[in-house]
Amino acid sequence: MTANLRKRELWTALGPYLGLILVFAFFAVRVPEYFLTERNFQDVATQTVIVAIGAMGMTFIVISGGIDLSVGSQIALGSVVAALTMKTTGNAAIAIAAGVGVGGLCGVLNGILITSLGVVPFIVTLGMLGVARGTAKFLADEQRLNVDPGFIESIMAKQPVFDWMLVGPGVWLMFILAIGAAVVLRYSVLGLHTYAIGSNEATARLCGVRVKRTKIVLYSLCGLFAGLAGVLQYSRLNVGDPTTAVGLELDIIAAVVIGGGSLSGGAGSLSGSLVGAFIMAILANGCTLIELPNYVQEILIGVIIVAAVALDRFRGRSPG
Repeated sequence: MTANLRKRELWTALGPYLGLILVFAFFAVRVPEYFLTERNFQDVATQTVIVAIGAMGMTFIVISGGIDLSVGSQIALGSVVAALTMKTTGNAAIAIAAGVGVGGLCGVLNGILITSLGVVPFIVTLGMLGVARGTAKFLADEQRLNVDPGFIESIMAKQPVFDWMLVGPGVWLMFILAIGAAVVLRYSVLGLHTYAIGSNEATARLCGVRVKRTKIVLYSLCGLFAGLAGVLQYSRLNVGDPTTAVGLELDIIAAVVIGGGSLSGGAGSLSGSLVGAFIMAILANGCTLIELPNYVQEILIGVIIVAAVALDRFRGRSPG
């Protein structure tokens, strides 16, 4: 029984990296002349950024045993608010703060409603999905906002500012945030309480963990990451688009689960979620290079999401 448990833990830890290697190897063999180029690696890294940053916040939520279905809509709202603020003030720093802040506000509301009303996260965040998306469309008057993003545009540039950087600024931002979030999750009291709540909420409460307050903090954190992803989407598209990121929450959740996160709570890591995001980006990039129709890519992503959830269920079974 102990041996089986250790094998399962080893598979959970190494599985995402093995999956990344297999996906990378498949496209490297299939279309090496297009896939194995510096330019394509830069494209893949940049394409990973938005899903990866959304997955960072989602990792905290999933480990705690929750879920947030509204992150895609929060990303759209963040991009619209950043564009509107840029149009009004002309100040990129204020626009970034506004975009991130509105995501944090959505997260706070999610956390308060979940903890105060006792409603399951699935329902509350499903409601916020509609509210955030509708608010984005209202603020943008149901159209794209073509506003010069100023220096914000350079954040998601595919080419590095200096040759030694190898990749664009957004990719470096992603790695820095991932390291910071991993340190918080692994070494801080918040991280300890996150795992405790996801493993057994009742026991965590008996041990003195302030469950309600912690959940509000976690959903707020997820919202801040989603708001930042919205600002980066604005940087990438150069428009504030209320219709962007539709369904992106599925990619984000899939990245977390592929990376070893359990939808039952109590398991997950920032490094695994980052690997999961890279797997999703490489799949999308590789499918484009081999000229698969878009609908085939969507079917493939759907199959991967189902497979990831099935794998999560398998990992959750009692050994022996």
